[in-house]
Amino acid sequence: MRFKQNTAVLLVFILLIGAVPVSVYATDATRQQIEEAEQERNETQSQLDTTRDNLETLNEQKDSLEGTLSTLNTELSQVSNNLSELEAKIADKEAEIEETNEMIAVTNQELEEAIAVKDQQYETMKLQIQFMYEKSDDLYLEMLLSAGSFAELLNRSDYIEQLSAYEQKTLQEYKDTQAQIEAIAADLELAKAQLETDMSELDAYKVQVVAEQSRVSGLVSQASNSLASTSNQISDAEAAALAYEQQIKEQEENITALKAKLAEELRMAELANQSSWRDISEVSFAEGDRYLLANLIYCEAGGESYTGQVAVGSVVMNRVLSSVYPDTIVGVIYQSGQFSPVASGRLALALTEGRATAGCYQAADAVMSGTTNVGNCVYFRTPVEGIVPRYTIGGHIFY
Repeated sequence: MRFKQNTAVLLVFILLIGAVPVSVYATDATRQQIEEAEQERNETQSQLDTTRDNLETLNEQKDSLEGTLSTLNTELSQVSNNLSELEAKIADKEAEIEETNEMIAVTNQELEEAIAVKDQQYETMKLQIQFMYEKSDDLYLEMLLSAGSFAELLNRSDYIEQLSAYEQKTLQEYKDTQAQIEAIAADLELAKAQLETDMSELDAYKVQVVAEQSRVSGLVSQASNSLASTSNQISDAEAAALAYEQQIKEQEENITALKAKLAEELRMAELANQSSWRDISEVSFAEGDRYLLANLIYCEAGGESYTGQVAVGSVVMNRVLSSVYPDTIVGVIYQSGQFSPVASGRLALALTEGRATAGCYQAADAVMSGTTNVGNCVYFRTPVEGIVPRYTIGGHIFY
């Protein structure tokens, strides 16, 4: 039965919302808060969409860079193979150079030996020629004329021929040695020329190795740096996206809470508009109401001016006079979730110690006699953005 009553009240409330304009400041302010919150939510969603687009672009860049790195790694493998080949060529060329140096050393030795032989032959030939020009003709004639017999003559003639043949042989050996020296010298020049060529090729191989290493290392380094930078940007974008998502979630929760607040304010405002109001003369105060109200005023506005203390008391009395709220000061003050000092225990402590000041009692007396300085406001609180109050007194707004 109670469920049906509540449902009927809710349906009436919904119809009244659509049909009756409610002139409550807090309701207008809450609507404005909802509009602003939805606008902020939409802006955040736009930022999230932009961040996600940026993230998609960055991921594409990352994929491209990873592909480039993969290509470079393949190229690097090829370069490694090229380097291995170049290093093998360098090793072969160094071996050839070493052999050429050894050959040059041997050839130099042979050349020195050949020159020594040539010099020795030259000295011998000089003596032979000197002897031949100075004495050989008279000596050969004397040898022939002094022969005692024909047989001895023939023997001496053979000897002379042998001497002549030896001279011819010595001359030929000298010529051969000279030719050998010239051949060795030519081989030596060729070896030296080959050595220079080999050294030049070796230097070219080494330059090629350094250039190849530098080229690929530079490309790999550039791609790696770009990939690292892109990865960092992706991390930042992902963090920003998570932050925007969390912000949107909080904004959605705030919008939901504001809408619930708006619905409650509409309900209370509608009920207040339709409720009947009693005159202060119709209220029966119980013993202890003055003490209770004065201490509540102390807890809520003890540091405010007398005007602020009267305003807080007026809200309590407005609720007592309205048919929407309990019709006693005790019922209003202790209604669940209405006054924070009740929930925190500060009111109980104030009542135990009797903390209410003379000004608080004076304010309680004023409102209990029918005085109000905030009209028929039934809400007060500390200022909050989005609520347009009907009154602002001291540190509170009233609506």
